Amino acid sequence: MANTDTTFRRWMKSLIILFLIFLGYIIVADRHIPLTTESRVRGYVVQIAPEVSGNITSVEIKNNQKVTKGEVLFTIDPSKYELAVDRAKLALQQAKEQETSLVAQSKAAQANVATSKANYDNAHSEYNRINQLAAKKLVSISMRDSALTKDRSSLSTLHAAQQQLLSIQAKLGKKPDESTMVMSAKNALEQAELDLAHTKITAPSDGVITNLQLDVGTMASANHPMLTFIPTNSMWVSADFREKSTALINKDSVAYVAYDALPGQVFNFHIANRDFGVAAAQETPNGQLSAVEVNNRWVRDAQRVRVNLNSDTPLPKQLFIGSRATVVIYPDNNPIWQTLASLQIHLASWLHYIY
Repeated sequence: MANTDTTFRRWMKSLIILFLIFLGYIIVADRHIPLTTESRVRGYVVQIAPEVSGNITSVEIKNNQKVTKGEVLFTIDPSKYELAVDRAKLALQQAKEQETSLVAQSKAAQANVATSKANYDNAHSEYNRINQLAAKKLVSISMRDSALTKDRSSLSTLHAAQQQLLSIQAKLGKKPDESTMVMSAKNALEQAELDLAHTKITAPSDGVITNLQLDVGTMASANHPMLTFIPTNSMWVSADFREKSTALINKDSVAYVAYDALPGQVFNFHIANRDFGVAAAQETPNGQLSAVEVNNRWVRDAQRVRVNLNSDTPLPKQLFIGSRATVVIYPDNNPIWQTLASLQIHLASWLHYIY
């Protein structure tokens, strides 16, 4: 009986020591090689919307299909946009014809300015001669007044001709095809051609079309989302750690990642960044008093903060946005912590076979 009690006490003492060692390891490891199962694969979700309206005449893709950048996704009926291009081309031709007419008017106005200048020079010289004769009383005052009137009239005619020439030249621009009407018509044609090009909606990058709910005959509205597109090169892993677990993360920190979808496999990641805030602390000005957080627990729940991770290689094709993962962060310059982190993540990855 005494041997049994002694053996029991020895086992209990050993278990207590092991528990204390394990507890101490957990406390220290949570600072140096923090591990979390609260992590997911994330990525950008792009809502693709047409820039023009019309009936959809063809859908070139299927649900969850991978597409490449520039690949046509669906087409909008181009008929009215082709007509708009034709109208814009006719308007441009008319503008060029009007510009040609303005060139002719400009040349005529230049000739008119030259004629008016010659008439003015002649009238002005005549007035100077008669004015000198009138000063010597060799001609009558009325003859001098008549010459003055003709001089002022010819000057006014010259100014009017010059202003008409300036007005025509302002419409023409400095170079051919730079008149206001031609430039405006060119702009309208470019817009019409752009609208026509927008009847073919293409993939903005390599990615996947998901949750496809589109068919021929659907009325597409400009700037109204029609497709859900996920760029395949934009996926990353985000992990939510307890606040104290991220205190020692620095430029030397890297991570191991194990996905639930790929049990038994471990992947290397590096730290991209850590979020600078959480939604719980976000304040929205509303004219009201602050809402004070009340917690009656002696030890409250730890705040979690998000750490974003990137990989130098594309994520495995089996993953999708929302895939779960386990992440452990460790200092790359410490082989002891790196070994312990590797043991932890490999254990977690193998446990995914069971759970």
